[in-house]
Parts: sequence; C-alpha cells; structure tokens
Amino acid sequence: MKVTYFQQVPYRTLPDDFEKRYAESVVTTPYFETTGPEGVRDAFRQALDECMHAARSGFEALAITEHGQSSYDMAPNPNILESALAYATEAEGIATGIYPLGRSLGKSREPLRAAEELAMIDNISSGRLIAGFPVGLPYDANVNNGVPPAETRLRFDENLELVLRAWKDPEPFAWNGRFHQHPVVNLWPRPMQQSPRPPIFITGVGTPRTMEFCLERDFGFNYFGWFGVKLTGQRIFDRFWETAERLGKPQNPFQMGFMQTICVADTDEQAETLFAKHVEYFYQKGIGSIPMERMAIPGGTDIRGLESLFRDPGDFGIFSRMRESSFAELVDAGSVICGSPATVRDQLSELVKKFRIGNLHAMLQFGSMPHEVAKDNISLFSQDVMPHLQRIWSDEGFEHHWWPEALGGAPKNESAH
Repeated sequence: MKVTYFQQVPYRTLPDDFEKRYAESVVTTPYFETTGPEGVRDAFRQALDECMHAARSGFEALAITEHGQSSYDMAPNPNILESALAYATEAEGIATGIYPLGRSLGKSREPLRAAEELAMIDNISSGRLIAGFPVGLPYDANVNNGVPPAETRLRFDENLELVLRAWKDPEPFAWNGRFHQHPVVNLWPRPMQQSPRPPIFITGVGTPRTMEFCLERDFGFNYFGWFGVKLTGQRIFDRFWETAERLGKPQNPFQMGFMQTICVADTDEQAETLFAKHVEYFYQKGIGSIPMERMAIPGGTDIRGLESLFRDPGDFGIFSRMRESSFAELVDAGSVICGSPATVRDQLSELVKKFRIGNLHAMLQFGSMPHEVAKDNISLFSQDVMPHLQRIWSDEGFEHHWWPEALGGAPKNESAH
C-alpha cells in the first residue's frame, strides 16, 4: 500500500480554556485575542519542515488540506505550500508525490485558477502531482465563501468538468456554463501528466452520491477517520465496496484512501504520556469545536444523502461529543491510534486489511504537538511501522491506477473510464 504524510497547519498555542471561552474554532474565532504573529509564522515554517522531514524519511506523498477562517488549519490554499514542497523535493532528488488533497471545487469561484495552480505544481515536480478535489465543507463553502448550500454540489460538478477539459483539450474552447462563462479557455501551463491526466481523489464523508460518482468516473475516494473509525468504518467502507459491486466495478484497494491520526512512542505508556494532551487539544479545541450547524447546513446534502443519514445517523460517529472527549474516549472510538510501534502496526494492519484500504494518510502532527515531538513521531513511524504497511496488497496483483506514472503508478487513459 501507499503511505502518505498528511499535514495541516494548526495554531499550536491556543489558550488553555479556549473551548470554554469561544463558541467555535472556525468562522468567528477571534484572531488577535488568541494568536501572536510569531506563533502563526512558526506554524507555517514548522509545517513545511515536518513535510520535508517526512519526504526524507521515505513517505510516498505529502498531502495537505485546505480550510479557510480556521484555527485548527490555517492553510486556505494548499497549493501554495505544495508548490514549495514540489521545488524542494525536486531539488533534493526525492521522488515523493505532491498531493494537495484538499483543493475544494464546490466553493471555488475561480476553477481555472485552481487548474493552473495544479498544472504548475505538476511541472515543478516533474509529473508527481496527485490532485485532491473535495466538494467542500459547508462552513467553508457556504459561510466563508458565500456559496448557497444548494449550489455547492452543482458548482463542484461544473468546476471539475471545466478543470478536466482545460487540462486536456488541445484547442482553445469557449465555456458557457451555469456558473462560469469564458469566451476562450487555453490553459498555460498544462499538467506534465498528459497520458493520462494527473490522478484524482475525491474526499467525502461517505454519502452514497459521492461514492457512486467516484466509482462511475474512476476517481479515487478518500475518507477521514476523525469521527472515530471504530464507530464509522464498517458502515462507510462497506457502503463503498457494496456500491462498487452493484456497479460492476473491481474492488481494487488502491481506489480507497484513508486518513488516520497516529502517535508512536517506544511503549504504549510512553505514547499516552507524550501525546494525550496534544490529542485532546486537537479534538477539543479544533475539530470538536466546529458546531454541527457549520457542518450540515440545510440544502447542502441531496435527498439520497439525507435519507442515508436519517436511516443511519452514526456516520458522524463521535463528532457531536468530541469537545468533551478524553484521550481514552478518543482512542476507544478510533479517532486516534496511539501506542508502541507494535501496537500501532497491528491496529493499522488490521484496519486496512479489513476495509480494503490501499492508501493511508498518516497524520503525525496535530493540535499543540511541538515541532520536535512531531519529527520524532514521523521518524519512529517511518522506521518501525511504515515498512510493514507498505507490504500490504503487494502480492494481490492489484495495479495502482490512481498514482503518477513517474512514481510507479499505472494510470488509465481517459478512454478506459
């Protein structure tokens, strides 16, 4: 399997009583009351340093997400950070994927800019781009960017088609869509990966429509484990593979990506001592401090998605109580896997085999975790856990169609879709 390093840019020194004083970690969180300029500057430098440490440690891609007006992730455009990483890894001769995992197209009012940015990264990296296109979180797309909830998915669909055509069409063309009108589209630059285009993954929360869309279009699908994979995993992954079977699609594990928060130390006891406070910081002050009304705005989910949630509201797992959850409760839910290399290795191996996951995004810095602790976590994981995971699926005969050819992938031509 492929193991990528997953990075956000959190503000690491929020007030101790943050979750008690402030209503949320996004949109309305006061900036000057809770931050200092050095802390913000350091967060970006440290995030880039951690990514480069992961690249040098052998991770197969560097994945970065996108969130606006957010204290738990201050990266409103991952392409800016990924372009720096593309150059730095190319300069050092490190063959690792450059993976802007979250360039939201549901909120984008300038999809051609996103297409150009990603094409630029593909050229800087000599064809190592993996493109991530989430629909977009409601608080970000609808509140921060003013997109009506009912338009989010419609914009995503149109924007994605415009990006794909702009990457590939050899001749200038006019575009007269519902949301965008362009008399001439003639993208400069185009992606270096032209036979076929760069691999694409769509990140979602597990709605049936998004899963069907990925399978019908032969895109990869990413799911994040913050909600507690022990609570949500069975229903989410079963839904994907059952949908694949119904549509007559092969159950290739490389089409599935999964992000997991992970902590590794020499022993289970040391891991809890070292990481518990940082786990609680991330979930209580960060993800868990996003109110549900920011995550599920009326009009943003189609009828099939609503029907699925009404039948099985457990898709959100532990989310509604994260703000009060202890380290032990978060471990029990599977929101974090924490322990010795053997403990982490065994739990991750069981999880990826059970759910047919071919791409693991390892989140090894989060919340208040200091820079040096994060680097140690990256090192120990890469040395004592990652090699065992990379062997999974190696003898099953699956080809990775969602990975750059320059990095050993076997991408399909568009005609095969």
